[in-house]
Amino acid sequence: MVRSKRSLGQNFLVGSHYPRRIVDLVSPQADETIVEIGPGKGALTKLLVESGAWVIAVELDRELTEPLTELFAGSSNFHLIEADALELDFCQVIAPASSARVVANLPYYISTPILQRLVEQRNCLREMTVMLQREVVDRIVAGPGGKEYGYLSVFVQLYCEAKRLFDVPPGAFRPAPKVHSSVVRLRPRSQLQVLIDDEVQFIQLVKTLFAQRRKTILNNLRAGQTGLGLKDPSQILTALEESLIDPQRRAETLSIAELARLSSAIKQRI
Repeated sequence: MVRSKRSLGQNFLVGSHYPRRIVDLVSPQADETIVEIGPGKGALTKLLVESGAWVIAVELDRELTEPLTELFAGSSNFHLIEADALELDFCQVIAPASSARVVANLPYYISTPILQRLVEQRNCLREMTVMLQREVVDRIVAGPGGKEYGYLSVFVQLYCEAKRLFDVPPGAFRPAPKVHSSVVRLRPRSQLQVLIDDEVQFIQLVKTLFAQRRKTILNNLRAGQTGLGLKDPSQILTALEESLIDPQRRAETLSIAELARLSSAIKQRI
């Protein structure tokens, strides 16, 4: 019997209700490629394989790969990769397919880095249906003005359309976590939500502004001006004025469009 590892944030889905609900919403087709990150004991995997889709499962835990290999030994549409999803080039993994969809029950402790990894490879991942801690999904779908809105909200929404699908109670897992989970669907946009002059600089600006949530925009910019490439503090006030943004506001009140205006104004002064 394989026991869950706390160090890997393992909480295995049990029963058939929630795995079936996820797969029904994904509706995998026989002629497509599905990447499952963290198949665990195979509750979701079994249903995905039964759909006829080509299933590529990525599992880090060596103690789980052998049981999974045995479980799906007779399935010609199943391929298991023992690897860390945070280090994978998914576009290479799915070849010769040019695109795939992702299904995953993600460990909470890697939620932000794995989401960033998936979004960065959106040119070959046309949809991601992932289960995360409910509070993380709250942040992903949040709009400006609330405490949930932050770096993750801006990053994901800039590149993807995000939709919460449903919540999952702790009792659906073994061992049961202390928090609720939610399933969210991310679909990469054909164009960014707003026009960005320099994506790297924009992301650095967002990180800078949300570094200290209780501080004003002005104070966060002053603290992070070196990382933004600004040498003269007066440039900060000029950029804010040009962007029509009150320096005393907090980052959580800024829309993505306002952030883009500010990023462009700063870019002009570097």
